[in-house]
Amino acid sequence: MTDGPARRFTYDGWPGVARPGETLAAALAHDGFPILERSVRYHRPRAPFCGVGQCTGCLVRVNGRPNVRACRYVPRDGDAASTEIAWPSGRFDLLGVLDLVFPNGLDTLHGFRRPAWATRTYQRVVRRLAGYGTAPDDAAAAALAAPGETRSVEVAVIGAGTSGRAAAARLVAAGLRPLVLDRALEAPALPGTDRLGATTVAFLPPPEADGRFALVAVAEPARGLLVSARAVVVATGAYDAGLLFGSNDRPGIVTCDGARALTGADGRVPFERAIVVGGGARAQEAVERWGSAVAAVVAPGEIPPELVRAASDRGIRLYPRSLVLAANGRRRVHSLELKVRGGGARFTLACDAVVLAHRRLPNAPLLFQAGARMHWRAGGGAYFPETDADQATSVPGLYAVGPVAGVEPASSAASGERAADRIAGGGPSAEPLARVAATGVPELEGYYRELLRAPRLGRWIACACEDVHFREVEEAHARGFRGIEVVKRYTSLGTGLCQGRYCVPDALLLLSLLEGRPAPEVGYLTQRPPTFPAPIAALAALPPPARPPEAA
Repeated sequence: MTDGPARRFTYDGWPGVARPGETLAAALAHDGFPILERSVRYHRPRAPFCGVGQCTGCLVRVNGRPNVRACRYVPRDGDAASTEIAWPSGRFDLLGVLDLVFPNGLDTLHGFRRPAWATRTYQRVVRRLAGYGTAPDDAAAAALAAPGETRSVEVAVIGAGTSGRAAAARLVAAGLRPLVLDRALEAPALPGTDRLGATTVAFLPPPEADGRFALVAVAEPARGLLVSARAVVVATGAYDAGLLFGSNDRPGIVTCDGARALTGADGRVPFERAIVVGGGARAQEAVERWGSAVAAVVAPGEIPPELVRAASDRGIRLYPRSLVLAANGRRRVHSLELKVRGGGARFTLACDAVVLAHRRLPNAPLLFQAGARMHWRAGGGAYFPETDADQATSVPGLYAVGPVAGVEPASSAASGERAADRIAGGGPSAEPLARVAATGVPELEGYYRELLRAPRLGRWIACACEDVHFREVEEAHARGFRGIEVVKRYTSLGTGLCQGRYCVPDALLLLSLLEGRPAPEVGYLTQRPPTFPAPIAALAALPPPARPPEAA
């Protein structure tokens, strides 16, 4: 992807150029954060957020094909891309007046029931406002048609990060040839393996009666893949979390993953004075990568010496133990409202971006789907799979390695090697690996406890996919609804395309504060397939499952 000439395309009729190695999102970010779409309920402006194809901030239409993730699409010469959820364009959307007319929210679930004669009109309006684009045109649909593929292997490794590569290399050394499925658009080859890049595993059900797994994957753009494997190593890693505060969905608010994805082939980023939110290794990585474009570091807690040195060497201001109250700006964030924790003063920092680098979460939906026993680890403020010293989960033949299993980064490769040794018939390991702390109080729990008592500025968007306000979550609590699953059904939180990846972790912590009980007791959402949106064409092309012989 890094070789070849620049590619020319159009976006909403305007010409664009993608340099070698750039996705569509990175190409559109040459001149700042692009507004690529509008939210489904209030038509608030949206720009790329996660950068790893998990949120809904960069869905566009390309050559008649809807819902293309701009951060996952490499443009070709002559491509025609356009905004979908907006009229007449993403930058100027007349339907955005809804955001102003309904400052307290638009109740699409329970409102507009009277007068009864207007119900049908209201339903037509709602259908026009919501949704994720129209069906593909005939040419685009024909281009997506691809025959399905089936494979039978001994071991499938999902993810080719540090732990996944280590597992694959150790399996090859043991004489096995694993199938490695990885979402990365570009990654180095893994000798001795069968590697499928740009491939997402969308469904990993529990093993069948014969003990084999039948996982479903999609190779971009729309080739279905059915894999039968005796053992599966899940190495799906972790991702940067969101954060709840006023106007937290504004263009320019991006995760560290997202900022990396928007970095151009020449190293240019779509900001000049960003505020990095975080106080750990991820924030330090952001400072070292974009130092000249970082204006300040705002940390929820104390700032460790390593980050202090990295920031001081670059002249970056530090603000430890600070609450993020709200972002200011509509088309793009231009400042951040902050408050010193513990009753300190409120202040404002100018910026042109907010990079969230405060928390990494395990990318664990496949493990939930497979039926692995999960438990809450307070150090990560999330659910992780229970594993033994060799990274085996409670499901026979299923292993979890690396960050998705709560293994500390320094031990990530070792976790993959241990799982591979067990699969290859080696003996059990003697000592457990270093993991995220299982007990204690999550740092964000105390942070959110204090934030709930601070002045409420702007709209807190609890679920960006479905435009759910945190006020609606509080209303559900006031009406007596308890538990994340019930709150989800009342508010629609967690029902969007990201499957709750960016809203549920913070909602769990906040609901635990509202309900006065530990986050694990608040529960978790059912992980329904697919874990990532999958083209119907890819699933339809797969062969039907074999039927058991009928009884005589």
